Amino acid sequence: MANWSAGRGRASRGMLPLLALHAVTEYYRLPWKPPVTAGLLAANTLIYLRPGFFHHTLPSIDEVWFNPHLIIKHRDLKRFFLSPFYHLGESHLVYNMMSLLWKGTQLETSMGSTEFASMVAALLAMSQGITVLLAKSLLFFNYERPYFYEYSAGFSGVLFAMKVVLHSQSEDYTNVHGLVVPARYAAWAELILIQMFVPGVSFLGHLGGVLAGILYLKLKGGYSGSDPLTVAIRGLTGVLSWPIRFLRNRFESGWQRTSGRRTFGRGLSSSASVGVWRCPACTYDNSNLLSICEMCGTGQSGNRLFSSSQGIPLEELRRRRVERFG
Repeated sequence: MANWSAGRGRASRGMLPLLALHAVTEYYRLPWKPPVTAGLLAANTLIYLRPGFFHHTLPSIDEVWFNPHLIIKHRDLKRFFLSPFYHLGESHLVYNMMSLLWKGTQLETSMGSTEFASMVAALLAMSQGITVLLAKSLLFFNYERPYFYEYSAGFSGVLFAMKVVLHSQSEDYTNVHGLVVPARYAAWAELILIQMFVPGVSFLGHLGGVLAGILYLKLKGGYSGSDPLTVAIRGLTGVLSWPIRFLRNRFESGWQRTSGRRTFGRGLSSSASVGVWRCPACTYDNSNLLSICEMCGTGQSGNRLFSSSQGIPLEELRRRRVERFG
């Protein structure tokens, strides 16, 4: 929902089961389960719950509050990048995660997981950076509200940016808290309504998200081809998944060699190269680990070794072989 300002307590209890039920229901009905959206939901929820090992590993919220003054003064990148993943209460978390589930599912399904992950990373960095610049700019004008020293946290800046991207090409109308507006202006309408009716929210954090979404679309529209961040994420994903692919290929090739599976459409030289020999009677490819044909019992030299198959014509053996492999 909002980037709640410091001092706001945990407003509710018992809402996490509602979030879990909603997420499971939504994922169950989807034909394709978006992994990046699921990962973001899990990361935000685990950081809020801080179970077991995470409780002593993760920094506390007091160490990661988003505060423009501390970020600039100490060059505190921890506050810059981690504050969106921290929430102040269950209602704050559940509202943001339900919004993320709805927006993330649509965006990731339409653009693919790699590009979606690239977009989320870019929107997070841009929304945080724009918010810092806005707060610093207002300080120069001696604005009465100390935005530069405000503490905030929450994923809503990224959600506002995602809302801008999601509705950028839409010509439809949408409902924003009971107000029907053109979909492309939904983020602006929500920005104003939340600021009017929900006290304690970070106006600059939400505004930074809206501007980040607009900037992302401008940069995306003016650049042809894959952006460098998408290429980097795709390359990293390929490197990390290489061991899994290697083991899977080794397992599948080992199974093919020992099972004596027939490979159709390949010549004898191709069969020999993968450690198999072709039966001279029924042309079935057998593993080199076998000295007799698995299909008809003929030895590699052409001698029939199984007496039970002496009376079976060669055409009948071939017919059985075709039926076996469908």
